[in-house]
Amino acid sequence: MCLKKKLAAEAFSSRLGFILVSAGCAIGIGNVWKFPYLCGQFGGAAFILIYLIFLLIMGIPVMVCEFAIGRGSRCSAAKSFDVLEPTGSRWHRFKGISVVGCYMLMMYYTTVTGWMLYYCWLHLNGTFVGASTQFIGATFGTMLKDPMTMLFWTAVTCILGFGVCYFGIQKGVERITKWMMTALLLLMIVLAVHSVFLDGAEKGIAFYLIPNWETIATIGWGNVIYAAMSQAFFTLSVGIGAMLIFGSYLPHGHSLFGEATTITALDTFVALMAGFIIIPACFAYGIQPDAGPSLIFLTIPNLFTMMPGGRIWGMLFFVFLSFAALSTVIAVFENIIAFGMDLYGWSRKRSVLINGILIIVLSIPCVLGFNVWSGFQPLGPGSGILDLEDFIVSNNLLPLGSLVFVLFCVKKNGWGWQHFLSEANDGKGKNVPASLRNYLLYVLPILILVIYLKGYYDMFVKQGSTMLTIWFCLAAIFLAFIFYTAAGNKNKMK
Repeated sequence: MCLKKKLAAEAFSSRLGFILVSAGCAIGIGNVWKFPYLCGQFGGAAFILIYLIFLLIMGIPVMVCEFAIGRGSRCSAAKSFDVLEPTGSRWHRFKGISVVGCYMLMMYYTTVTGWMLYYCWLHLNGTFVGASTQFIGATFGTMLKDPMTMLFWTAVTCILGFGVCYFGIQKGVERITKWMMTALLLLMIVLAVHSVFLDGAEKGIAFYLIPNWETIATIGWGNVIYAAMSQAFFTLSVGIGAMLIFGSYLPHGHSLFGEATTITALDTFVALMAGFIIIPACFAYGIQPDAGPSLIFLTIPNLFTMMPGGRIWGMLFFVFLSFAALSTVIAVFENIIAFGMDLYGWSRKRSVLINGILIIVLSIPCVLGFNVWSGFQPLGPGSGILDLEDFIVSNNLLPLGSLVFVLFCVKKNGWGWQHFLSEANDGKGKNVPASLRNYLLYVLPILILVIYLKGYYDMFVKQGSTMLTIWFCLAAIFLAFIFYTAAGNKNKMK
């Protein structure tokens, strides 16, 4: 059923469309508000080199696995295991990771994207022209305290995203994402060129790109390597099947390793260019670059108030950010729509309508977590509902889902190495070497487990040994489920 549907109605019109849509899924807000700061914090160019190594040995292999499962099954993650798994195995139980992961991601990512759209509007109407630091800080705080404003822009995000998906792959997702990604890349180049030629920008460029061995020695090579490894892993949005769906729309003709490498290169280019936009400008005006929302909604607006033509540059910056966020939203919405079509046989129109309403409703807790429900602090003091939702996705579903995809492709009781190789290497381009099986079977899962368990440790170690033990027991339960289910029922298998 899935194969017939995909070949008949759902397919990319071009290879370029597939690459840009998949890259749009990978490129997100984290490329902008986290990567440049990490480069400066963990040793500049040395961090970038380590980061690139882990992209090659971790990020790309997992992405190839996702694409291969999608193209091999011609289904979304909701049905792909059912199509490819051997009779009697339990791999189909893992569909919940992808389904829950995509819905959970959109429960807070739509809210954050709404912030970007709101700040586009504020810069467009000149709200920050001549504004003081206090006013800029108060504006962000006022927005967080106003649930109706946030809910409005969240709904706008959902309407825009589902509206694009309504028109299908070629006429909607591919056409609009091509335009947005092209505009995004052009905007980045314009903003980066403007930033690096500011007076005093050379200090920021040095901070960003020159290896700082003293910083590395102080922090420790282990911490630098882990930071690079985790950023390389999370930046590509692999693990919840968000990439898998686009593999299902991809015709044969090119090997998947080459496609994954191209998409990773685009994601890395955006991350590097974000650094050239932000860091030199911060140094030029004596502002310390921070990480996270404070960089985007406090530091950057203050920066543009000091800059000649800041209203225009600020608007262009937030347009760029909005495109980066919306490209991810559209990509994940397409997954969610495909779930309804594959699982329940809904038409695209019906799936768009039902899921559009559902995502808006499911986004309400994140919105209320900053105001009405701000007293709920599930992960300790200072945390909120957004932090909980992000923890579930980033610290659990992404690494666990990635582990499942890799094991499914290499284990004999899964799809199997030969089936995976045949699909991944079908077409022109660089092939996955057959000799890599042991690496994917033993080494890569260990690296993923390190990221998974270290994430738990970093999150809860400050809350004391008791809380750390409790949360580690929960992590162990999740892992036990993964390995038990992946073991399969050999007695029933052919």
